[in-house]
Amino acid sequence: MKKIAIASDHAGFKYKEIIKKHLSDKFIIEDFGTFSEDSVDYPDFVHPSATSVANGANEFGILICGSGNGVQMTANKHSEIRCALCWMPELAELARKHNNANMIALPARFIASELAIDIVNQFLSTEFEGGRHQNRVQKISAC
Repeated sequence: MKKIAIASDHAGFKYKEIIKKHLSDKFIIEDFGTFSEDSVDYPDFVHPSATSVANGANEFGILICGSGNGVQMTANKHSEIRCALCWMPELAELARKHNNANMIALPARFIASELAIDIVNQFLSTEFEGGRHQNRVQKISAC
């Protein structure tokens, strides 16, 4: 079974729990927190989650905050991470096909939980196309 990292801040906590429940029969889920709706600093949860994907302990990662921006920016500080902000399934599909994204960021305050599930499903079921995209992906990291 594939291993998936998941993390959120307080704004994404409810969606994190919904997504975990949805995926739990198909994937091994490693939850990096947060574990309540109490206000927290998202980098405290995103950095360990991104590190786990970067070092191969988890194959993919799912991050959730209010806008999706903060968690995405934080994850992308890791040179091995390609985290895409997705608010529709088509973006998740292209992030995997063309960018070989290994993490996604979801904006909990701007999408319905059902749509979040659709986005996650698309992300996890789409393969990287490689080919002409491989060279481009290799040029992403500045480090």
